[in-house]
Amino acid sequence: MVTFGTDDLFTAIRSVPDFPKKGIVFRDITTLLKDAVAFRRVVDILYEKYEKVPIDKIVSVESRGFIFAGPLAYKMNIGFVPIRKPNKLPAETARKEYALEYGTDAIEIHKDAIRAGDRVLLHDDLLATGGTIAAAADLVESLGGVVVGMSFLIELFFLGGRKRLSSYDVFSILKYETE
Repeated sequence: MVTFGTDDLFTAIRSVPDFPKKGIVFRDITTLLKDAVAFRRVVDILYEKYEKVPIDKIVSVESRGFIFAGPLAYKMNIGFVPIRKPNKLPAETARKEYALEYGTDAIEIHKDAIRAGDRVLLHDDLLATGGTIAAAADLVESLGGVVVGMSFLIELFFLGGRKRLSSYDVFSILKYETE
């Protein structure tokens, strides 16, 4: 069986310069996703990190976060809850607006998705400045959930998102120290 170490996962991710705008290096995970061994390794790393942590649900932010959160929830035999952009969920929702460098955005969750006391792992593909995942944590907590951890495939360490989330247990598989 072929195995992947962390260095192999770094090489499985394509870096695309000047996307979506000049000066940005986009970390494209589609090259990792098409490799079955790399994809499985990411899910296995997340599972190994959280298998002994009491978790009731994995909550993930649209859309790339869903890619690993769904298989992880399946493997852990727990529920998966999507957080989506506004007006994408059909039932009654809770909404959180948050600041971006160029304006604001918002995310929503079904109000009945989290029960008081639910222990929640938040997952997203990428931690940059932390604004989106902080808004997701606010939503979960506003519904009575307890955020027991936050997991990411990639962390852009130089953008400082981890500092913003200092009151949470933050885990990332791959850390990019510089752009």
